Amino acid sequence: MSGNMLKHLLKQMFVKGIFFMLPLQSQRTKFLKKHKILAEMGENCFFQPHKLPTDPKCIKFHNNVFVAADVTFINHDVIFLMLNHMDNERHCEHLDCIEVMDNCFLGLGSKIMGGVKIGPNAIVAAGSVVTKDVPPGTVVAGVPARVIGSFEDVVKKQAEESAQVKINDIFNQARIDQAWERYYEKHKSEGQK
Repeated sequence: MSGNMLKHLLKQMFVKGIFFMLPLQSQRTKFLKKHKILAEMGENCFFQPHKLPTDPKCIKFHNNVFVAADVTFINHDVIFLMLNHMDNERHCEHLDCIEVMDNCFLGLGSKIMGGVKIGPNAIVAAGSVVTKDVPPGTVVAGVPARVIGSFEDVVKKQAEESAQVKINDIFNQARIDQAWERYYEKHKSEGQK
């Protein structure tokens, strides 16, 4: 291993260690922006994962991008290592980029594969595996992720629900009681309570 490669790996380990120990998402987001960890990071972004992407310089976030906990960005693979042991050819590591446009939300535990572009105005549901571009104005879900709805429908539903909220404090018992009321109303037609 060359001296430059070792120096790069040690620096990368140090940065990842510091990032992992930051307790608040706001601190992690500021750290990403201040140290220019990603290829690009726009305004009003939110990054909740504790784990830094392996290839952060291959990731661009535009404005108003919100990333929930445990989202994984997969920009490379290690198949080349196996192939290098099979024949006398020299195989290089595959490397691909990911771009997340304005006004996007990446849900808890989703996996974003290299080579995809998400949005603008798109939502990736929790647990989804995104293998292809996410069209503007859509909601995708599943493995592999497929379009299940529109961004505008989510915005409308959120606005309707917000208009009914009496107390905007999720730790307030009255707010919790209101959530249970909505839940029971929703399941009333199914005869469950």
